[in-house]
Amino acid sequence: MFTIEHEFDATVITLVDEGETPLREDVTLNAFASQITIEQWDPKTDQVRKITLSPNQLRDLAAALNLPEGIYHSAP
Repeated sequence: MFTIEHEFDATVITLVDEGETPLREDVTLNAFASQITIEQWDPKTDQVRKITLSPNQLRDLAAALNLPEGIYHSAP
């Protein structure tokens, strides 16, 4: 399951892990004009872990999910 919310300066997507155990904490993706952040609660450290991507990195990641193993160059 996932949700999409449009806020003032970002689109927020939350991915909820459903199904059989072991389940993971929800993942929140915040898409701003200049960067995308991915956040997930880490119960081991009791902190939110955050990764920041550029729009190009997110585009490449989305493309990579549907490609076979190899080395690819993204278009400028």
